[in-house]
Amino acid sequence: MSASFMFPPSGFGPGSQIGQDDEELNYLAMPSGVHVYEPHVPEIDDPATMAATLVFLDELQEQAQAWRVGDARLLPRHNLAPAAGAAVNDALGEGEVSARLEDAAGLVEVQETVFAGIWALRAYGGPQGQDMREQVEVSAFPKALLARAFPPRRARPDMATDMADGVVNAPAILTELFDRSENWHPRSSPHVVNLSLLPHTPEDMALLEASLGRGRLAILSRGYGNCRIEATATPHVWRVRYFNSMDTLILDTIEVSFVPEVACAAVEDIADSAARLHEICAVLREENASPRGTQA
Repeated sequence: MSASFMFPPSGFGPGSQIGQDDEELNYLAMPSGVHVYEPHVPEIDDPATMAATLVFLDELQEQAQAWRVGDARLLPRHNLAPAAGAAVNDALGEGEVSARLEDAAGLVEVQETVFAGIWALRAYGGPQGQDMREQVEVSAFPKALLARAFPPRRARPDMATDMADGVVNAPAILTELFDRSENWHPRSSPHVVNLSLLPHTPEDMALLEASLGRGRLAILSRGYGNCRIEATATPHVWRVRYFNSMDTLILDTIEVSFVPEVACAAVEDIADSAARLHEICAVLREENASPRGTQA
């Protein structure tokens, strides 16, 4: 074999496509920003703040340990002193899922903590929203939000009167979704319509959105990119859209379910959260028992 074949021919390989107006190779940016749990123990110097923080976190750990599928275990925290409340916030941190619900009864903001299945809820009421209550809930997903996510069921819209030129698949999709919604029960499996794979026109999308309506609850799940979930005005029907880390839509679906699984904590997640809380409480208890201000 000729020795000349041992080397790549000139004009090929990395860098060979660079011209005078293009001085470097440009690669597609890779996704990033995946959240990873890191244990964090708050620094507390005041003995009273330490005691109140430990009482709250111990009770929360016990609630998480005792949690069973279907439970919603609530622990009020608006009665904590400001310093203890800040220490609890520091210990719990912020996780991947957040939610916002607004209706005639007021506004509810929810943030999952770094402990999956443990949710920090803040509810505002009163004429100007001046009444604020805070609590922590241990559940797969906060039940209070689901109870208020959808308005009362309304009659099916008359799609024939709203049908514009260009509508193709929307009537069939809507008939399927309304049937699933009206026949939904807690044991129903999630039913997903994948709009990314289903041919549809802009007029189809306009009719789908107008007919399903807009609900009261919006959820954002951050992880490998974002998942944005919105309740429609049709009970148990959710718009679920997935975006990559560059905020490009990669999957567009409509789901009929109790709540989309991507927003929920699994049984194993909550058990793991109980174990992590136990570790943090043990560290705080050890720090509380050790003499302060001494040097080795």
